[in-house]
Amino acid sequence: MAFARLSAIVAIALGASQLVNAALTRRVTCSTGQTTTNAACCALFPVVDFLQANLFDGGVCGEEAHSALRLSFHDAIGFSIHGGKGGGADGSILIFNSTELAFHANGGIDDITARQFPVFQTLPTPLSAGDFVHLAAAVGTANCPGAPRLQFMLGRPPPVAPAPDLTVPEPTDTVTSILARFADAGFSPSEAVALLASHTIAAADVVDPTIPGTPFDSTVGTFDSQVFLEVLLKGTSFPGNGSQAGEVLSPLAGEMRLQSDFRISQDARTACLWQANINNEAHMTSAFKAAMAKLQVLGQNTRKLIDCSDVVPVPQSFAGPIKFPASFSKKDVQIACPELPFPSLATVAGPAPTVAPVPGS
Repeated sequence: MAFARLSAIVAIALGASQLVNAALTRRVTCSTGQTTTNAACCALFPVVDFLQANLFDGGVCGEEAHSALRLSFHDAIGFSIHGGKGGGADGSILIFNSTELAFHANGGIDDITARQFPVFQTLPTPLSAGDFVHLAAAVGTANCPGAPRLQFMLGRPPPVAPAPDLTVPEPTDTVTSILARFADAGFSPSEAVALLASHTIAAADVVDPTIPGTPFDSTVGTFDSQVFLEVLLKGTSFPGNGSQAGEVLSPLAGEMRLQSDFRISQDARTACLWQANINNEAHMTSAFKAAMAKLQVLGQNTRKLIDCSDVVPVPQSFAGPIKFPASFSKKDVQIACPELPFPSLATVAGPAPTVAPVPGS
């Protein structure tokens, strides 16, 4: 009898739990026919379509997508957990662009702010500058095959002041100073390396201004771990007019290797964190997504924000696996983490490639 009563109680509890879970996951159908978990997010679906049409060339993983992601980092990292360094992910880099674009570390992002500002002003539903900058980053990144679907939180207040100078790490910085800046913003070394996965779809515009749009890896249109591999390959030449501050010898023609990336790949504090990403897309993308979720709400009261992540498009998957570029093999790798076994990779057939600039740079 007691067992029967207990079974009945358990059944009632399970039924109540299922009802609660159903309520928590109930979706709202918007006037557009799309669904979301919060009605406040419905207004964002037309905004996403507007961004794709007017900023991202109909949904292309191109220069604007790469630059939108970079802009979100430069906007948010102007923050300190100790105070005194700006409002974080608040869109100040867009509103106070005349101030922040004068900072040396923000060189090369004037083009994307110029592209984004008129789009920001003509949105079908007005957003704060912070919401716009970080929604654009999430949508642009989603256009790149292999990328994670980034979180987007709605409701950032308008920025009240520009971020101060010297908050964005630069390619010429030491690993110690880079890790210190990230720590000051609340990020561990593993999170700092995770955020560098963004370089897989990135390019340099001003390290050598004679060759804008120079990619950091040979698959710049795909969000994969190729950059973590190619930074470790032995360098032989510079892509432009010789050595520039912030670059080191690159293994491939047409490709740029940032000095900071190479230093981080070789430093005892970060080498294994770097190598762990190679051909491990699941690890790389999950770590990047988590670090970006933290970055994109720096300085914000998350209790006042609404999770509208389900308005972000779902990226195409990455076919994988990555490969050594043609003519390269494990013998060309500058391994700095002997503790981890280096992954077994095939090599692309043919002669060594020349990496083309990012179109539209």
